[in-house]
Amino acid sequence: MALPKISEARELNDQELGEQIVEIKKQLFQLRLQKATRQLEKPHQFRHAKHRLAQLLSVEHERKRAASAGQE
Repeated sequence: MALPKISEARELNDQELGEQIVEIKKQLFQLRLQKATRQLEKPHQFRHAKHRLAQLLSVEHERKRAASAGQE
């Protein structure tokens, strides 16, 4: 499975972006819980989830920076 593309994250609107950030954070919590109880079967999911979260947070930050630059 390939890592998600950042272009997909840029296509989301602000509300969808926020929802996906919360969803990925919950997923990471569940993965950590599974790892702690030795139930994690697919450790590569950590990499994918962390990568996706970084992409989403980057897009969110870009939009906030662009909005604040536009106000000045």
